[in-house]
Amino acid sequence: MLTAEQRAVLERSGLTPSRLSIAQIEQTAAQADTAQLTDEQLVEFLQICNALYRGGAPLISDYDYDFVFLQELRRRHPNHPYLETVEPEKAFAGKTVTLPEYMLSTEKTYSRDGIEKWLSRLEKAAEQCQVDFASLRFKATPKLDGFAAYDDGHVLYTRGDGRKGTDISRVFERGLIVAGNGKRGQGAGEIVVSRSYFDSHLAVYFENPRNFQASIIKEKDLEEHALAAIRNRAAVFYPFAVLPGWEGTAEKLREDFEAIVQEVPKMVDYDVDGLILEALDPVLKSFLGATRHHHRWQIAYKSNIETALVKVRRVTPQTSRSGRVNPVAELEPTRLSGALISRATAHHYGMVREMGIGEGTVIELTRSGMVIPKIERVVAPSLPQIPERCPRCGSELIWDGDYLFCPNTTKCPAQIENSIEHFFRTLANVDGFGLKTIEKLHAHGVNSVFAVYQLDLPQLQAMGFGEKTSQNLLSELQRSRNVAIEDWRFLGAFGIHRMGLGNCERLLQHYRLTGIFDLSRDDIVSIEGFAEKTAEAVVTSLTTIRQDFMQLYQLGFNLTSTPLLSEQRQNSSPIAGKVLVFTGTMLKGTRDDMIRDAKRLGAKVAGSVTGKTDFLVTGSEAGAAKINAAREKGVPILSEEEYLALIGADG
Repeated sequence: MLTAEQRAVLERSGLTPSRLSIAQIEQTAAQADTAQLTDEQLVEFLQICNALYRGGAPLISDYDYDFVFLQELRRRHPNHPYLETVEPEKAFAGKTVTLPEYMLSTEKTYSRDGIEKWLSRLEKAAEQCQVDFASLRFKATPKLDGFAAYDDGHVLYTRGDGRKGTDISRVFERGLIVAGNGKRGQGAGEIVVSRSYFDSHLAVYFENPRNFQASIIKEKDLEEHALAAIRNRAAVFYPFAVLPGWEGTAEKLREDFEAIVQEVPKMVDYDVDGLILEALDPVLKSFLGATRHHHRWQIAYKSNIETALVKVRRVTPQTSRSGRVNPVAELEPTRLSGALISRATAHHYGMVREMGIGEGTVIELTRSGMVIPKIERVVAPSLPQIPERCPRCGSELIWDGDYLFCPNTTKCPAQIENSIEHFFRTLANVDGFGLKTIEKLHAHGVNSVFAVYQLDLPQLQAMGFGEKTSQNLLSELQRSRNVAIEDWRFLGAFGIHRMGLGNCERLLQHYRLTGIFDLSRDDIVSIEGFAEKTAEAVVTSLTTIRQDFMQLYQLGFNLTSTPLLSEQRQNSSPIAGKVLVFTGTMLKGTRDDMIRDAKRLGAKVAGSVTGKTDFLVTGSEAGAAKINAAREKGVPILSEEEYLALIGADG
């Protein structure tokens, strides 16, 4: 059935189905059957599927879109206009603007034979334009499964219909960085999120990375977990021009094809659904040109997308740090895209209940490239397998919307272990305390982060850790207290509900760390960015963690205080209250160090140059786009040496 999110995407897209009912849309998607569709209904269904895919809430798989529905339209009407145009992105409202250059779709093939036909066409074209085909260079890069955009150095555009897009430069103002060399103005690329970061930080909020990538483009203020992903540089704009890849001749491409297909997608930690092959010779590219839909000198290879019908053995519940119980479908082992798959995540127990996922359920499982297996649809439902009690502590579970929660927040082993692991992972200055180590500690009665810091060498050895391992663990614990860390990161390590790292920093810009436990809901609501519900949750959570926090705080961590906004306004620093942008490689410290010091001196640090920027600070290999933007807007440009002299740190 169409989810509330899918309906919302269609509404934002301005797509109101007129030839298909909702029931027909759902049935067509579930059965992947075109036989009952008229030509007009087929086109409308394609438009709906495209809008949902680009809005982050796909209805069908890429394979079904390309090889069932699009192929059927091609069979019926080979020259249909829909086949000759770029599938439009309508999911984000806003004034459309002309793109600096066309952003076309890419011709696709799912077979080695398709690549051979493409190479043959290019060989004939090379003969016609008198280019030596044997010496031609080809490039293969990962086909990112993100949100397509174009950066001209001043504006970031959505792809739109390939000719006109929407200005989404706001994502750079929110701190989004450019992957690779960090320079703006490198043309077409995709907004993507690190696969590993998504799995560990965002999977509880979003069903898939595409869903998240669509969310960070929205005009409204971002939720904290989205801002945190940008701040942690897990979400980036990746220009195609700087993607890693393979390069060689057509002969080497044919010779090493299988190895290239296997290795190139692994070169990045982002969702990839195949690879892009392109000829590099400018004469040949100019000769071949493009259709209204795609460049003839380029092709996408997506044969590593596979679909299989798989039987569910059982649905296993797993309790998270927050107490949310997540369903994992245990499957009959099935090989997909070269990997043996035995598990797939069902997003929440509401999905399990509605779709009928349990022992014996037959699901359609898809895997694309390096992407984690996804339950595409339920083919044969069965009795949903929903737990009544927490799998770790036995507490009776409670429903909250589509989610099941364990209410035993203080004694549930899973919540304790995951909370301890979250603390050390958030501090990010300590090694050795992964989940396996923490599970072992907890099995020997270690129930809190404070208890971890009380351990000594005999205790660790008595738990089964070797002498060297025990000494390393104790050294890491000491290091975590000695190394300077921001107070907002320390606060964020406690996993306060609705308090990601950005909200922690925002709170500590108004109140000292040890004073936040006496704040009222109204105190927090008065801070920009905190709504009433968030404030209520924060006050409740602070009360819950107060004792644990004070115990750890008194251990003497080396905390760097966040400058209070009230003090920043009185700060005599020449950059107090100023908006700074840093670009390039700094010689006297990392850019992160300089940003941290600038904030300490009362400055605000932004990611892109705007009319509100006071100084652009440039290191070596500074981004030309930012320098040009500063010149156009009359923003003073300082070298690293000039900046250090300004703040009195040039010695």
